[in-house]
Amino acid sequence: MKLFNPVPFPVDPKGRRSCFCSFLPAASLIFLVFFIGSAFIVPDYKEKLSRWRIVDSFQNLKFVTCKNQCRPPGSEALPEGIVSRTSNLQMRPLWGFPKSNKNSSSNLFTLAVGIKQRDIVDEMVKKFLSSNFTVMLFHYDGVVDEWKDYKWNDHVIHVSARNQTKWWFAKRFLHPDIVAEYNYIFLWDEDLGVENFDPEKYVSIVKSKGLEISQPALDTSKSEIHRQITARVRKSIVHRRTFKPGICDGNSTAPPCTGWVEMMAPVFSRAAWRCVWYMIQNDLIHAWGLDHQLGYCAQGDRINNIGVVDAEYIVHYGHPTLGGTDENKESSHSNKSDRRLEDPSHSNKKDPRLKVRRQSFVEFKIFQKRWQKAEKEDKCWRDPYKQAEKQSLPSFHLTPRVV
Repeated sequence: MKLFNPVPFPVDPKGRRSCFCSFLPAASLIFLVFFIGSAFIVPDYKEKLSRWRIVDSFQNLKFVTCKNQCRPPGSEALPEGIVSRTSNLQMRPLWGFPKSNKNSSSNLFTLAVGIKQRDIVDEMVKKFLSSNFTVMLFHYDGVVDEWKDYKWNDHVIHVSARNQTKWWFAKRFLHPDIVAEYNYIFLWDEDLGVENFDPEKYVSIVKSKGLEISQPALDTSKSEIHRQITARVRKSIVHRRTFKPGICDGNSTAPPCTGWVEMMAPVFSRAAWRCVWYMIQNDLIHAWGLDHQLGYCAQGDRINNIGVVDAEYIVHYGHPTLGGTDENKESSHSNKSDRRLEDPSHSNKKDPRLKVRRQSFVEFKIFQKRWQKAEKEDKCWRDPYKQAEKQSLPSFHLTPRVV
């Protein structure tokens, strides 16, 4: 059986050459286009690559710079993980470690105290300690040992400096980084009654109402009241403004009609205190005038974020203490003293309280001038309340007026 042998078709060499010749121009054309295109594409690519490298280097440099800027000054030489940015006022045992941090304090109560007001102070300290507050006492009379008789003595922090105000203590011992772990900072005077005040309920209210700066209302039947806005409003939880014919109405947008608390019992959120601490002047220890500027630290609209809590209220006894004389003697001469205080030029060497108030007034004027100078010189700062201040800038009285 013969196998079928295929006969190859004859191939025309001319046809093969013709096909090759027809392919050659096409290939040449493609090559030419690629070559010409690469002449533009490659330099552009190199230029872009170069730009990318520059941008990448710039971004890396920017990141490193930003990273260093965000670190506390002086810590650049340390590995970042070892840097401890904040602290607190929790006392630690000499050996061992606290059993648990579940009950660690999240709020701070500070109080300027003198031994003459020991009974009132005792009630306040016991109430705040029972509400799991960290308590810090500022002894302006230099007396510390006489407090040892109280059971809570070893559970509070004592700081002593004679004849210094609570603002002097606050500026030096309550730096924002020291109290950064506390949600709220209470900075109170000592002549306050807390029979109708619950610290835990108070904190719950200010948190729910969004108050960055606040104070408890004053019992109108028992308190010495200097500003009407601090008086308790019955059947109210919180009020943010007051009404007084010819002075304060529903359109008022400036202190003391709204956005204002008195400096006897202020309460600050952590964020608000960081701002307020910077505003406290190191050399102006009476802090007069500070109350009218607290709105700038309210973390937003001062009308909404500053308020007086009516549901938890206190009594302001109005006892003169720092630089003061015997309270009975002071009370018996109060009307005569008030008349003298209206005249700043009057001097009475026998009454240290007059000198204290006169110094407070002088410091108020200094603070005003510093604020105006700072406002004028800072070209980047814009006053969010400038129009409101023009509407009704309250007058400042040397003597508090009881309403």
